[in-house]
Amino acid sequence: MIGLMDGASPQWLWLGMGLILAIGEMVIPGVFLIWLAGAALITGLVTWAVPIGMPVQVVLFAVLAIVSVFLGRNWLARNPVIEADPLMNDRGARSVGEVVQVTEAIGAGSGRVKLGDSEWLARGPDAEVGTKMRVAAHDGATLIVEHLH
Repeated sequence: MIGLMDGASPQWLWLGMGLILAIGEMVIPGVFLIWLAGAALITGLVTWAVPIGMPVQVVLFAVLAIVSVFLGRNWLARNPVIEADPLMNDRGARSVGEVVQVTEAIGAGSGRVKLGDSEWLARGPDAEVGTKMRVAAHDGATLIVEHLH
């Protein structure tokens, strides 16, 4: 019989699949593939220790995958991942409190300001070019500015 199992022990296939899934989790993090990787690794270790047929191995993997995903999701719900810098990808929120300089006069409530090396749309009280203002909030890519106190 020529097939997938020719020349390879089933435990090595399960262990290899577990390794590939673990690498996939590192490349595309999402905290999901790691649970499947664990199920495949455990299936490989059980297959190594106990000679069981392929249908039993597949059922064992399926049961372990379901249990590990369920336990993993419950554990993550009780222990959420706390980000070191929750504003890392929110430039507008990071700018709150920063001092900016008006580059296009703010009239009728809108204009442009310079923050760092870029210009942003701004809303706020009327201000002339060159006026220093403080970022009070943001609305998407528009900074809400106020006069310095």
